[in-house]
Amino acid sequence: MPYTQLYYHLVWTTRNHEPLLTPAAQALIFDYLRWKAIGLGGAVYALSGTADHVHLAVSIPPRVSVASFVGQVKAAATTRFNKRSPEEPLHWAEEYGAMSFDGKRLPYVATYVERQAEHHAAGTLIPVLERTEERPAAPGVVREWGAGYDQKGEKEWWEEMVGME
Repeated sequence: MPYTQLYYHLVWTTRNHEPLLTPAAQALIFDYLRWKAIGLGGAVYALSGTADHVHLAVSIPPRVSVASFVGQVKAAATTRFNKRSPEEPLHWAEEYGAMSFDGKRLPYVATYVERQAEHHAAGTLIPVLERTEERPAAPGVVREWGAGYDQKGEKEWWEEMVGME
């Protein structure tokens, strides 16, 4: 089996941002999400959310695409929850946000996920970690690699990478 370090921050909302994720519902839904993520070979580092959306810090095995992982996790939670609570059905929006990050940032991303209620109450959100829809580029704009490969920082980067386990 190959060795990988593939960390993702995932976020998705309920359909039409309906506040369906009550505290009682969250307990069940989060269990279903965790169960399916682990069943797909993922490692769940943090899972939280608010009444209308979910955040998940997770590793996804390379044999499973991010789109497939998110789709299967959302579908499993919806199916299991709706069988148990058909009077209050859960529906997710189709869109989701996926942001990859390195292992060094895992504790920060996990803490951000775990403190969702606090961040929303205080207005201390990180906008890119709340996005679920692609924003089209302006006409004629080509996305290119960011400026500035810094050869001066190469030694520090190299030493940091060598020191990682």
